[in-house]
Amino acid sequence: MKASVMRRGAVARALAVLCTLLWGTAFPFIKLGYRALAVAEGDVGASLLFAGLRFSLAGLMVLGFLCAQKRRFVPLRRDCLAPVLLLGGFQTLGQYLFTYIGIGFTTGANTSIITACASFLTVLAAPLFFRSDRLTPWKIAGCVLGFGGVLVMNGGGGFSAQTLPGDALIFGSTVFAAGGNIIAKKTTQGRDPVTVTAYQLLLGGGGLCGLGLLFGGSLRWNVQGVLILLWLALVSAAAFSIWTALLKLHAASKISVFNLLVPVFGAFLSGVLLGESVLRWETLLSLSLIAAGILLVNISKGGEQHD
Repeated sequence: MKASVMRRGAVARALAVLCTLLWGTAFPFIKLGYRALAVAEGDVGASLLFAGLRFSLAGLMVLGFLCAQKRRFVPLRRDCLAPVLLLGGFQTLGQYLFTYIGIGFTTGANTSIITACASFLTVLAAPLFFRSDRLTPWKIAGCVLGFGGVLVMNGGGGFSAQTLPGDALIFGSTVFAAGGNIIAKKTTQGRDPVTVTAYQLLLGGGGLCGLGLLFGGSLRWNVQGVLILLWLALVSAAAFSIWTALLKLHAASKISVFNLLVPVFGAFLSGVLLGESVLRWETLLSLSLIAAGILLVNISKGGEQHD
């Protein structure tokens, strides 16, 4: 899709929702993948290996698409190596290392609530790096409404001393996620976002694979597990490519707030695919609050902001 089209506000918002919908599918499919590949609960090594293969394959898919489009191999330029390594270290390696370890020591509700903080952190940090991405009362109110929606959906969570280690690790992953949004916007200035996405996924995913093997991770391979892993890789390839391009063209705060939709889509799709109960008043109220929050964050005087 051409950059001129993606600059349009309506198109950008639709694509951001598509990304969160794709990431939402990861919630149930990761559970299904764990069952198919015999990843036991609390097996950090196998979980990291699973994540690393997912993102490495996603990177190969994006790179393959790019090379086919250009009809030649597209290498990573030497001047891009350091920023892309930094991006892969934050957006893929750091974020998912903390997530996959932390999730074994806390609840799913707590994970959803704390992960939602990434949108807050990006909105608060963006003005420090981009002058045009100003912090406004609308953005603060939107974040509060959206976070309230996540709290409603998860019943306020179940925070306790017992879940504190896992909660702290999940919060660490949100710091890496927010940092990844900022670094992605910086890194893509003057660079092709698709090339950046391909190599950051490859480098970050490779790091996760290495750590997974270091922790003794192994997977029990079968056709079902391979198909699920390929689907998750395809989801990551598409969503990260679009998301990185959106961050390049639009204010980081206005794009990152859409991440609040990920747990809503995840809960709904888990209900459809795993038979979990999702048709509750809390889910509808949560979606309404998050939608209102996204609308407030995207209100700006004088049209869209670009950096």
